[in-house]
Amino acid sequence: MKTFTNKDGAVIILNMIDAIKENKQYLSDIDGLIGDGDHGINMNKGFQMCKEELENNPGDLAHSAKTLSKILMMKIGGSMGPLYGKLYRGFAKELNGKEEIGIDEMGAALEGMLTQIQSISPAKPGDKTLMDTLVPAVDAYKKALEDGKEFREALTEMKSAAQTGRNSTKDMVAQLGRASRLGERSRGVLDAGATSCALLLGVLADTSIELLKL
Repeated sequence: MKTFTNKDGAVIILNMIDAIKENKQYLSDIDGLIGDGDHGINMNKGFQMCKEELENNPGDLAHSAKTLSKILMMKIGGSMGPLYGKLYRGFAKELNGKEEIGIDEMGAALEGMLTQIQSISPAKPGDKTLMDTLVPAVDAYKKALEDGKEFREALTEMKSAAQTGRNSTKDMVAQLGRASRLGERSRGVLDAGATSCALLLGVLADTSIELLKL
C-alpha cells in the first residue's frame, strides 16, 4: 500500500502518548541537567489528558492531533505546551478532511508542523532547541519526495534526520530559553525538546510504515 486511511492513522497519536509515558523520566532527567527538569512530566501530563479525551471522543488522525493540540495549548504551561500545541495544530490542519494519507499529504502535514511553530518561535537550527530536530527532519522528507522515493523511504529518512538532529544538540551552546543563561555549561547535554521531538517523529515514521503494511 502507498497510503493509509485517516481513520486508521489515529493509532499514531495513541502510540505517541505511550512513547511519552515510557520516556517521561528520561526526558525530565535530560531537562534537569540544564533546565527545569519537568519536560517529560509536563509532556506526559498533557498527553495523558489527551488519551482520556480520546477515549471519550475518538476520531481519525486529524481529530486526534487537533485534540492533543488543544490540550497542550490550554492546559500545559511553560514553553513546550504552546510549541507542541502549535506543532500538532499545523499537523491536524493539513490532514483535516483527507480520507487517505499518502506521501504528499504527510509532507504537507510535516510542513504544517514547522510553519506553525515558526509563527510563534524565532528558534532556528543551531540554537539547541526542538528545531534542531524538526527542521532537518522536514527537509529530509521533502528531499526524498523531490527525489521520487517511496512513502516508506521518505518516512525512514525523516526519522534518521530527526535522530541526527537530536544528537547534534549535545555539542551546542543553548541560545534560547533558560538554558541559554548557562552559556558554555549548556554544552555536552542533549536538548530535551529536541529529544522529545525526535522520539515523536520516530513514532510517526514507525507507525505510518506499519499502517502501510496492512
